[in-house]
Parts: sequence; structure tokens; C-alpha cells
Amino acid sequence: MTFNSLAFRLIVAAAVSCLIVLPIAGIVLNSLFYKQLERNFDVRLQVLLSNLIAESIDEQSPDPVRPRNIGAPEFMQPLSGWYWQIRPLEGAGNVLSSNSLTSEKLRVPSLHGVAPNKNGGFQNYAKGPVGEKLRVHERIVDFGDATTPRRFSYAVAGSSEEIDEEVTNFIYIVSAALTLLTLGLLAATFLQVRFGLNPLRKIERGLAEIRSGQATRLEGEFPDEITPLQTELNALIKSNQDIIDRSRTQVGNLAHALKTPLSVITNEANSEKTSFAAKMVEQAHLMRDQINHYLDRARMAARVGVIGGTTDVRPVADSLVRALGRIHEDRHIEIGLECAQDLKFQGERQDLEEMLGNLLDNACKWAEKRVDVVFEVSQKTSGRGLSSLIVTIDDDGPGLSDVERVKVVKRGQRLDESKPGSGLGLSIVTDLASLYNGVFELDRSPRGGLRARLELPLAP
Repeated sequence: MTFNSLAFRLIVAAAVSCLIVLPIAGIVLNSLFYKQLERNFDVRLQVLLSNLIAESIDEQSPDPVRPRNIGAPEFMQPLSGWYWQIRPLEGAGNVLSSNSLTSEKLRVPSLHGVAPNKNGGFQNYAKGPVGEKLRVHERIVDFGDATTPRRFSYAVAGSSEEIDEEVTNFIYIVSAALTLLTLGLLAATFLQVRFGLNPLRKIERGLAEIRSGQATRLEGEFPDEITPLQTELNALIKSNQDIIDRSRTQVGNLAHALKTPLSVITNEANSEKTSFAAKMVEQAHLMRDQINHYLDRARMAARVGVIGGTTDVRPVADSLVRALGRIHEDRHIEIGLECAQDLKFQGERQDLEEMLGNLLDNACKWAEKRVDVVFEVSQKTSGRGLSSLIVTIDDDGPGLSDVERVKVVKRGQRLDESKPGSGLGLSIVTDLASLYNGVFELDRSPRGGLRARLELPLAP
């Protein structure tokens, strides 16, 4: 799995989504849980405040009296974090407070600018006698009448550490759960990606088999979403083969259509012994060479365009070495061959035979005693994105100068008329190598003669 693969992108997208969505979900859950705990805590404080008011009313006294019990033993323990306080708002009077408050005073909301709620009460957070965080509820109760109002502030406070502890425990639980959920989602995403993209890997293997010549179409059962792609690829392969077949037929028809009139013109001109007739024969031969040249290129291009053509290199090389060995047997030319058994050329056998045959024949014609042929695989890639097959042919003949090496690859160029041939061999090699996006080069050989180097696509 690479950085640019679909699997990597899907897994990264899932991971990023989890890292964004799940923390936000955790924050929202934590906030909701905190609000719920706070509401429950407020309900508890309101109950205690109501009990405090009810227990402090005595019909025999115009002012509140000290309540005996409001239902929470924490109010009896000094500095327990749970406190109540009754304070007069007008005139003089005693401040009543719980034993837990000792001699301290509560910081009630009404004295610190807190606005009353819809029920007329007050509530907020305040610092306690020993610095603890308190949740304080306050209510104003009127004990007087219209002429002599007597209002008292009733306040109950409880330590909010209970809320904080519950929230902290909840955060730990939610964090652990969300972490496990994230890991589970990532694992599930990985399995889904591997399973979901498996048909694409199957297509990749099928196309590799087609390209290597092991299959002619994309076979197999695919999901409904992939089946149209399979159908279109098979149609494209068939269309390509049909185009190649039609091109070959048309090239053959054109060759016959042109060669017959040229033969007639040549025969008629040969029957005349004039300079005009000789010129006609010369131009007819030139036209035939040009026609052959471009028809050969068309046939080469048609063969190169066929999808899936591959050729075993070693059998072709062995056959050519044996044939040329017999042809040049009287000159005792020794031909050395180095070629692995599993090398495959990404192209047609006829083209490989034509290229190697021309190069080997040329080397044997000019060699003194020895021709070496070496096939190897380059670490680089060819222009078609495949590994390269490197063919090196060395001879110990006279070799060529830099100028001659450039000139000899041109069509019809022969540097020595004493040797048999038409001068087309090396130009054909150049044309074929170019059609396969390969490279053909001539250089000086370490043996003193000519080195021909051919770079061609290697089949996987």
C-alpha cells in the first residue's frame, strides 16, 4: 500500500474522520453529562433548602429559629463541604448557620450581583471556607407584613467536588470507549478496503496476463459495479485487435494494388532501349523501394499495436545463431551467446527475428573470427513503462568511424559494395526499435570492431 493508493486514501480518510468526529462526540457527551449532574445536584440542594425553610419556621417566634435536622448529617461535621446559613436582610439580628460552617460565612449569590432565576431564587458557584468549590442556592423569605417587612436570606451550599469526580470518571470511561471504538472502526475500515478493493487487484492481474500474452480477454466474476468496466475493457481489446487485422488486410491489398502496375511499367520500360525508358526503370525501382519501405513500417506498426504480444528470446537467439553459423561456416566465424532462459520480449516474434537477424548478419559479414551476443536486463525502464531488454552484439571486424556510424543507419546506405546486401538492414532495425519505443545505437566495440546496442521492452 503506497501513499498514492486508493486503500491508503480511504484508510487515512477514515482515520481523520474518527479523529475529528469522535473527540467532538466525546466533548458533547461530557458537556451533556456535566449538565445532567449539575441539574441533579441542584434538585438535591433545592430539597435541602426547602427543608431548611420549613424546619426554621416557628409559630411562636416572628423570626426564624435554628432548625433541628434538615435531613443531611454532613451539616453537623465541621468544614464538611455542606453548609446552610440564615441571614437577616433588614435590621439587626442573629445569623444562624450550620455546625459545619463553624465561624465562617457563606458567599451568597445575592451579594455578588447574581440575577435571580425565574422562581426568584439565586444560584452560583462560590469558594468555601477552606477554598473548596461550592454550589450555592439562595432564596429570600419574607417573615414580616406590609408595614414591617422582615426578610431573611436562606442559603444551602454543597461541595461540587462530587460533580467533578463523577465527570472525571465519566471522561476516563468515554475516552477509553471512544479509543476502542476508533481502533475498531479503523480495523473494520482496513478490512472493508482490503475486501472491497480486491476486485481491482483481480483486474490488475488479469490485465497483466493480457499484456504478457497469457490471456486474450479479461475473464472472471466481478461485482456489479465492476462488470461494466470488464465489459468495456474486453470490447476495447477486441476493437484493437479488429483494427490491427483490418490494417494488415489493407496493407496487403495496397501492396498488391501498387506492385502490379509498377511491374507493368518496369516491364514495358525494359522493352525500350532509350534514355527515357532507362529513367522510367530507375524511377520505378525507386518507387518500389519507397512503397516497400512505408508498407514495411505500416506492418511493423500494426504488429507493435497488438496488445499482449510476447516472445521468448532464447529460442529466437538460438535459431539465428545456428542459421548464421551454417551460412558463414566456410569463414569459421565463432558466435558466442549469453542469454537467460526466461527472458521475454514485449512484442512480436517476427520483429525480434528481423532486428536480431539483421544485426547478427551484419556482424558476421564484417567479423574476422568472433561475434559475441549478450542479452541482459536493464535496471531502468523503457518509454512504455516496462523493464528494458538490452542486446549487445560485438564483432572483431574493422569497425566504423563516427561519421560512418551515422551514415550507415540511413535507408539504402552501403559503405562497401563488395559485401552482399541491399543496405536496408540497419535502417529496418532503427525503424522497428523506434516503433517499440526502444533505442538502437552503434559504437566502437572493445574487440576493435563494431558494437550494436539494442534496447527493447521486456515482458513481465
